[in-house]
Amino acid sequence: MSLPEVHLICGTRPQAVRLAPVAVAMREAGLVAPVLVAGGRYPAMVGQAFAAFGLAPDVTLRVERGAGSRPELRTEMIRRLDALWAERTPAAALVQGDTTTSLAGALAASWRRIPLVHLEAGLRSDDLGSSFPEEADRRLIAQVAALHLTPTPLAAMNLLDENIATGDVLITGNTVVDAALAVAARRLPFENTEVAAVRAAAAGRRLVVVAAHRRETWGAPLDRILAAVRRLVERYADIDVILPTHPNPAVRAQVHAGLGGVDRVTITGPLPYPDLSRLLSEAYLVLTDSADIQQEAPSFGVPALVLREVTEPAGSLRAGCARFVGSDTDVIVEHASALLDSRVRREAMTAGGNPYGDGLAARRAAQATAALLGLADHPDPMPALESHAAAYGASY
Repeated sequence: MSLPEVHLICGTRPQAVRLAPVAVAMREAGLVAPVLVAGGRYPAMVGQAFAAFGLAPDVTLRVERGAGSRPELRTEMIRRLDALWAERTPAAALVQGDTTTSLAGALAASWRRIPLVHLEAGLRSDDLGSSFPEEADRRLIAQVAALHLTPTPLAAMNLLDENIATGDVLITGNTVVDAALAVAARRLPFENTEVAAVRAAAAGRRLVVVAAHRRETWGAPLDRILAAVRRLVERYADIDVILPTHPNPAVRAQVHAGLGGVDRVTITGPLPYPDLSRLLSEAYLVLTDSADIQQEAPSFGVPALVLREVTEPAGSLRAGCARFVGSDTDVIVEHASALLDSRVRREAMTAGGNPYGDGLAARRAAQATAALLGLADHPDPMPALESHAAAYGASY
């Protein structure tokens, strides 16, 4: 007898990284059959991310692109998913986060009356204009989801405040922690030859990883960030900087104009996930506007300075392992210098561990999905850590 299918909808590389551990956990539990559905703008990058976990998409939805706009992508994804589910209706569908593909999957599932599981639910900035349109997308997904899997207690509280039933919310932790720990533990050789050469020649220098990818960072904010990085390299002769760029040609050109040719700064294209995870595990400090990296770095005891004015996953900020600095050059240099000057301050930031999880989020997500279908008992939520509870001012 075949197992009921659960379709995991994926449109971006960060989503693939988060969904891969869930697919693995579902296969190991043997209660449902996970089906990885890849779509969105860059299905090849999705496939590459899955490959790091020994997985491959089971279904690839080829999206015909014209203008490349979000409305076009969302409409096409809904159409493709609806056609898939007319022929192959799953027992449940699972979407992650707040991307264009996630909302498309949520709406298509709702119209087909397919139970929807929302992974990494409950994030809120309380500002529809920032981040845009993600804040609206995540709120809309919450209205049609049957099961809300949240990364932190704060995210769960957000949903309860919006009158989501308590029994439909589970604190799992974030599966990105599962992914980062599992991949970094394998200590795979660096695939990127530039990175491999820099790390081999590090000679004890400290590694600073800089990742500024978000669209709102492009332009003047990115110029200020690059200026800060230049000043830090000039001030500290014992640091190496590795900066993976966005694939957008204009952004790459801007980064090269700001830091190209600077000694001890290595600019790369997007890195394979195993390379990035290993870099994070070896880093002294991370400067990033990425919510993903902000959540992964604390698992390795690495503090993150957040190059944004507003961010949704505030768990690391409340726990102290990340700190807002925005894109002001002087502020970035000031806060980075404080940590580079004092290992005690640096280690104090991450002494409380990672508020985003204990590496078991995927198992909880897999069991909760099976429970939704009546195939398992409901799992216990991620257990409270004393430091986390204190940081949130409440118990789990």
